Amino acid sequence: MKVGIMQPYFFPYIAYYQLIEEVDTYVIADDLNFIKNGYINKNSILLDGKPFKISLQLRGASQNKHINQIEVGENGSSLLSTIRNAYKKAPFFADVYPLLEKILLNNDKNLGTFLGFSIKEIVDYLDIQTEIVYSSEIDKDNSLKFDARIIDICHQLGADHYINAIGGQKLYDKKRFLQNGVKLSFLETEYLEYSQYNNEFLPNLSMIDVMMFNSKEEINGMLKKYHIL
Repeated sequence: MKVGIMQPYFFPYIAYYQLIEEVDTYVIADDLNFIKNGYINKNSILLDGKPFKISLQLRGASQNKHINQIEVGENGSSLLSTIRNAYKKAPFFADVYPLLEKILLNNDKNLGTFLGFSIKEIVDYLDIQTEIVYSSEIDKDNSLKFDARIIDICHQLGADHYINAIGGQKLYDKKRFLQNGVKLSFLETEYLEYSQYNNEFLPNLSMIDVMMFNSKEEINGMLKKYHIL
């Protein structure tokens, strides 16, 4: 069984969803420490032909707290207004905007499950069938760190193959995983480009941008454009 494990991010780029589609079970790591100035509560959309940062308001955010110990603030409506202004003329605005309303007006104030809800809603929108669980719900050894923690989660889930984002090549050793009965692979996304109005293409924006400019069928094609190393 193939497993992927990542922190929850705020409308992450398409590579995040490629990993979800590739594995049998995807683990949202909601009980890891919050990282400031990362993608847990921030991302970028296209506004007036340029990348524009959007941030989910948080309460009590601290790098000394787990993601699921932080509360979501009250700027969902403001974010929706910004997104509407940015994408109201996009070809799939009418399909995607109601989904974003459902996500951003969600009353759940727990950052971990708020982001988890967002991820699950987009997965459902794209008809991805992967099982999604929270790491906080897995009976594991929480004293373990880094690769030992991942290996333990794999053992608890009965997984023999762990797939990580390509950046993990600098962090994890395939031999160490194999010594513990788990194959380690990395997902590398192919270069993806699509039409964004009549602008020069700006890559690496939020999944919001991908959905606004592409049909479900086109996105499902993009989801398959990667290599497993």
